[in-house]
Amino acid sequence: MHYEAAIFDLDGTLVNSLDDLADSANAVLRRHGFPVHDVEEYCYFVGNGSRKLIERILPTDRAADAVFVRDFMAEYKAHYAAHLLDKTKPYDGIMEMLAELRRRSIPMAVCTNKHQSAAEAIMEALFPHDMFCEIIGDQDGLPRKPDPSKVLHIMNNMGVTGDKTLYFGDTSVDMDTACNAGAFAVGVLWGFRPAQELTEHGADVLLAHPMELFEKVTFAER
Repeated sequence: MHYEAAIFDLDGTLVNSLDDLADSANAVLRRHGFPVHDVEEYCYFVGNGSRKLIERILPTDRAADAVFVRDFMAEYKAHYAAHLLDKTKPYDGIMEMLAELRRRSIPMAVCTNKHQSAAEAIMEALFPHDMFCEIIGDQDGLPRKPDPSKVLHIMNNMGVTGDKTLYFGDTSVDMDTACNAGAFAVGVLWGFRPAQELTEHGADVLLAHPMELFEKVTFAER
């Protein structure tokens, strides 16, 4: 198969944002006198959107209080907005891979469960403004991954079908999303989750380094 488009998850796929996510969440937990979590634990807290992150890090009784979760999440988002670029940066090899995809005229987009404003801020700061044709994060009224709606929307705008599209991600949510959208699931091993999780959720190929993409996947000539 010759592929014609590439859609990427953000956290754990394009950028290593784990320290900033953990630092911000722990800062707000401390503010409320709650226990904090090791950075490594956040590998499994993130991936399903900000609300689910907050529910996972809070004490059980507080996580069951919808009003408290809402207010805590707003506090977290405000803190994170001021610190989301403290340590976050693209993974090694990502910029080279993206440059090669652009050289081959492969359209690229981002589909993430990260809240929209944070996703846009990171993309604007760390990547060329014209590299991605669309960035869709967590927004009111749009279902979160693994629902394929946002990926299907992007593919429609690109004018491609799932059998011509690569979807890159580092978690089971991403692999499920790719499968649900009929896309080729590219599991990346530099992110937050292990290879076994990715293969168990339908990864079609695994990459240990971004530039391996061009050894394992064939692209349409343009």
